[in-house]
Amino acid sequence: MIRKILCGAGVLGTSMLAATSAWAQEAAAAAAAVPNPGNNAWMMTSTLLVLLMILPGLALFYGGLTRSKNMLSTMTQIGAVACLAMLLWVMYGYGMAFGPEGNAFISWGKWFLAGVTSDSTAATFSDEVISEYVFICFQMTFAAITVALVLGSTVERIKFSAVMVFAAIWLTIVYFPIAHMVWAGGGLFFEMGALDFAGGTVVHINAGVSALVAALILGKRRGYPHEPMPPHSMTLTMVGTGLLWVGWFGFNAGSELEADGTAGLAMINTFVATAAAGLFWMLAERAAGHKASALGFCSGIIAGLVAVTPAAGNVGVFGAIVLGALASVICFFAVSKLKPMFGYDDALDAFGIHGIGGMIGAIGTGILHDPSLGGPGDGSVSMGAQTLVQIQAVATTIVWAAVGTAIAIYVAKLITGLRVTPEVELEGLDIGEHGERAYN
Repeated sequence: MIRKILCGAGVLGTSMLAATSAWAQEAAAAAAAVPNPGNNAWMMTSTLLVLLMILPGLALFYGGLTRSKNMLSTMTQIGAVACLAMLLWVMYGYGMAFGPEGNAFISWGKWFLAGVTSDSTAATFSDEVISEYVFICFQMTFAAITVALVLGSTVERIKFSAVMVFAAIWLTIVYFPIAHMVWAGGGLFFEMGALDFAGGTVVHINAGVSALVAALILGKRRGYPHEPMPPHSMTLTMVGTGLLWVGWFGFNAGSELEADGTAGLAMINTFVATAAAGLFWMLAERAAGHKASALGFCSGIIAGLVAVTPAAGNVGVFGAIVLGALASVICFFAVSKLKPMFGYDDALDAFGIHGIGGMIGAIGTGILHDPSLGGPGDGSVSMGAQTLVQIQAVATTIVWAAVGTAIAIYVAKLITGLRVTPEVELEGLDIGEHGERAYN
């Protein structure tokens, strides 16, 4: 009887121990799924920094580069498409980019944020999670600024109504699918192993190529290139440049989705690549026989920020410096030589800086990611193989963006007429489209 009791106690103790162990594992798993408040706070801050890039950053940067009669129309277009992007994102954009079901090109589900609650979480790149609402907000600001960047090539002659129609279609058929391909599990580029830390393909190549296609279809501004069309306020452009650089830390360091060492790497790279680019653009101006200009400084800063975007957490510090300097010089020649050679009217050089700079950054990331050049890669993928993947991602993005933009622009033209009348263009879009002036 004593032996039976002891055996029974042993079995009971073993089962209780196993049950306790299983419960502990489940409890640990449940605990791991709780968002880290520090990461959540950093991602909320990063989201607001990206909003700072749009309004007022990009609005002032682009607005200062236009003529004074088009200042308000430029800023209004940027603000309006950003607002539209935010609403479309929560209705169906998030589902198309990060929905629970999908294929290599698109996802679906979570329409109108169905199933998202204050307790739901989104995965990061480790075993951490962040609140899903925070992730949705962060990605929402990326969609908003990308469509706004496209407008840099079309300002001073496109109707406000055409901008809004174009933005809605373009986001749906261009931005949301490419965001899924690059950043969502199962996406085409994601599964290829393409490196795009914060949006070289999704944001900059996408926006830059779309800007070029839109400018070609829309046509040149009245009087371009024979009439001088200098920026009306380099002061405001400089202010916008500073705000963009500050906001870009949310863009780049925030894309790690955690406040960790890789976010720190992205942060320092966003400093040094941009610093190198700002100086090297002015050096290129001097080498070409011109004076080092404030416009050149601002352009170089943006070129460096664009180039380091895909590379931010994927290259070493000195690799980032080389990348920023190289991209700046190449973008300088794209703006000063390539554009006049082909005669297209990319009004604010959205293609010359974002398109070309994004390509340099995306391809350069494949090279500089290698540990032999100070990158954080583990060497499991050769430099050549990674660079080939990067080139394939860039080429696919170019084709997708070009075709989708052409569709969106022609639909907008069919619905709205696309371009303002010659009288409105001469008088200025501030008065002609919005009934107000930037300066009275």
